[in-house]
Amino acid sequence: MCEMRFVKKHIVISAACLMFAFHCTCDVIKLESSNIDTILKNNELVFVNFYADWCRFSQMLTPVFKDASDLVAKEYPTAGQVVFGRVDCDRETGIASRFHVNKYPTMKLFRAGQLVKREYRGKRSAESLRDFVREQLRDPVQEFTSLDTIYELPRVKRNIIGYFTSKESPEFETYSKVAKILKDDCFFYAGFGEVSQPERTTGDNIIFKPIGESNPEMVYLGSLTNKDLLTAWSQDKCVPLVREITFANGEELTEEGLPFLILFHKKEDTESLEIYKKEVSRLVNFKSSVNFLMADCETFSHPLHHLGKTVRDCPLVAIDSFKHMYMFPNFDEISNPGKLKQFILDLHSGKLHREFHHGPDPATKAPPAVQSKAPPAPSKATGKPSAATGQAKQEAKSEESKPVETSPPESIFKALKPSEHRYTVIRNRDEL
Repeated sequence: MCEMRFVKKHIVISAACLMFAFHCTCDVIKLESSNIDTILKNNELVFVNFYADWCRFSQMLTPVFKDASDLVAKEYPTAGQVVFGRVDCDRETGIASRFHVNKYPTMKLFRAGQLVKREYRGKRSAESLRDFVREQLRDPVQEFTSLDTIYELPRVKRNIIGYFTSKESPEFETYSKVAKILKDDCFFYAGFGEVSQPERTTGDNIIFKPIGESNPEMVYLGSLTNKDLLTAWSQDKCVPLVREITFANGEELTEEGLPFLILFHKKEDTESLEIYKKEVSRLVNFKSSVNFLMADCETFSHPLHHLGKTVRDCPLVAIDSFKHMYMFPNFDEISNPGKLKQFILDLHSGKLHREFHHGPDPATKAPPAVQSKAPPAPSKATGKPSAATGQAKQEAKSEESKPVETSPPESIFKALKPSEHRYTVIRNRDEL
């Protein structure tokens, strides 16, 4: 009888343990190469923690991430709406490389199978993670009930406006998906039925209103149900070629791994900014090899100090390669044909670094040195020119002709890279 009670008790305890284990492992789905694509495809949002068991920051995040998953599951219980996932980067090296994980832990968001550009870098608490998911699930499309709302829309932000027959139309479904992808870069508006009919009649179903009253509107001419095409068009309009760098987005920009070409200007100096944007617009082909940025002189006075400049010297343009900083010689020459382009080419060719160390490259081969006809000073003992005196002069002349090595200012913006006090930073991708 005692043995039977023991068996029953053991069964009850085992069942409770199994239930507890099931609860713990299913809250956060373990993503592997065999299931990750299916999970990403079949859920609206997938919030993923890329971690390594040996990383102490990963160890600290694990229970917090699990608690956040519980909070979100209670608030959004609908299947397929949002799930939390985890990737053991030591075991799943292919997944880690695929999504360019270079620090632990990294939290990335996927929407309908597509990676969202911005990682989560906020506070690491269950409530903060839940609030982040809430914001991501918020509908970014604002409905308008009068065309006057759109006609009077201030042109101080990037806006995309869509005109549709109904909210149930496949065209609006596509538009809504694109809006969720680019919600951080543009404001999206939509009108339906009779309100939108006047614009739909002209064929202007989706238009982009850029910043500035004088800038012309642009009409989307592609298929209204082609998500990839509409995403590409909207991204081109919503993500400017020249972006502003701040302390808030600096980490994100440095992780793109591209050198910075930065205009330092005063906030009220819009003229130099327009000149810079105009010249950069001619350099679109360099978008994959350099980040075109602008920075407030006062906010980033420290980098200016390293360049030997102050706020009074703005506007000025510089390149930060994450190793050194190089200054464009003269902002007044920025509009000279090919000048800014050559500055970028000189960075990639190594010329900027070489010239900082050894002086300007010679334009032509230097002519042979002409020997001086002046006789050396006579020796006091013999009254004849001293060989030692002549040799000393020759050595002095040789020293004068040597280029003086200088060192370019060290990078300042590399300090905005992920903090090693919050992440374990992988210095070599092979470490994955």
